Amino acid sequence: MIQIAVFSDVHGNLPALEVVLKDIEQRGIHQKFCLGDLVDFAPWGNEVIEKIRSLNIPCLLGNHDERIAFDLPVFPLPKHSEAETEARFIAIDHSKKNITEDHKQFLSELPFHLKLNYKIGNKHWNIQLVHSGLTSNDTYWYESENNEVFSDMLKESQSDLIVMGHTHLSFIKQLENKKWAVNCGSVGRSKEENRLASYLILTLDDEKIIPEIVQLSYPLEETACQIEESGIPDYYASFLRNGNILVL
Repeated sequence: MIQIAVFSDVHGNLPALEVVLKDIEQRGIHQKFCLGDLVDFAPWGNEVIEKIRSLNIPCLLGNHDERIAFDLPVFPLPKHSEAETEARFIAIDHSKKNITEDHKQFLSELPFHLKLNYKIGNKHWNIQLVHSGLTSNDTYWYESENNEVFSDMLKESQSDLIVMGHTHLSFIKQLENKKWAVNCGSVGRSKEENRLASYLILTLDDEKIIPEIVQLSYPLEETACQIEESGIPDYYASFLRNGNILVL
């Protein structure tokens, strides 16, 4: 049996990341992977990057990481309100000014996706890790998508299971022929009603894969207060506190 942990979308939220990493360690899981988006929306972008680097956790290039690494322009998103659009511009500009050049270089060198192969007995399991999709790190795939969307991804990548992040909404979908599509949710900026830090455990043996979403509480109020004391808009502190409202 092999267990691996996969997490995504930390978004500068060091307190949430530390809780997730501690839980993974306490479970005795040694293999960890991050699907990207280390920066933006909470004040510990540099500390989060340093933590990932110090632990040698393989990490993908998220769309926010790419924007900060290469100083890409920011464009409004149709789904965002005027208030969120304004806050988003300010928060991303905060990262561009505060993430160190060394950390920007680290982000710029992250791979776009990773393909894992585990051999257990005579069985080879192929696991595809992406931030969002195989060709884009900024496409939103939700649980409500037609199964063919995920089946096509699995066929293209020749994988048994694909794990994604980006939407901040976790799900597990079992498809035909023992195939899986999984979103591991978000560590630092969950859009689920409970606002808990989310990550994925995959348990593999020679016959099956078992995906499990783990959700953990962390010092959310302390995190929100730290956001309010930083140069990041209070919008993101309010977002964390408003767990009774699902914001897509």
